[in-house]
Amino acid sequence: MAVAHLTYARALFEAAQEQGRLAEAREGLADFAANVRDVRELRALIENPELDRRVKIQALAEILAGSDELVRNFVLLLVEKNRATQLDEVVSEFERLVAREEGRLSVELTTARELSADDAQQIVSQIQQASGRKVDATTSVDPSLIGGIVLQAGSLRVDASVRGRLDRLRHQLATTRS
Repeated sequence: MAVAHLTYARALFEAAQEQGRLAEAREGLADFAANVRDVRELRALIENPELDRRVKIQALAEILAGSDELVRNFVLLLVEKNRATQLDEVVSEFERLVAREEGRLSVELTTARELSADDAQQIVSQIQQASGRKVDATTSVDPSLIGGIVLQAGSLRVDASVRGRLDRLRHQLATTRS
């Protein structure tokens, strides 16, 4: 199991925390990662294994010249250590660490149909009350759920969907016949 992205994310988190710059580092890293996703040439620069690291570092140093120093140095370190292709994983882990520090909980709500704003807010409020944390929720629709909701928060998954219930009943019936 590769854990390098965890190590790099924690290193950036600790450095940003020591400098009192978590928000700036979070914003700068998120902006850079979004640019890598959106700008094909930048993505090619980072992902091209045939391009010499020194060339990548020089080009990125120029691109990031006006950026936050901590983020710029971090990105250049990732390139130097051949870890730039793990940028998305590093960003995700960094976001998780910042969310935990800020007492936020990121959850994904999946429903069979689109939730109204009031329904989504009511669910988020219930999760906030139960967890005692501020909740950042994303929603998605999966009609195959038939009804109900699936809640994903980190490694915790709560399946209160009709499809999930049917799957559990099907499994229970299959194992009781044996």
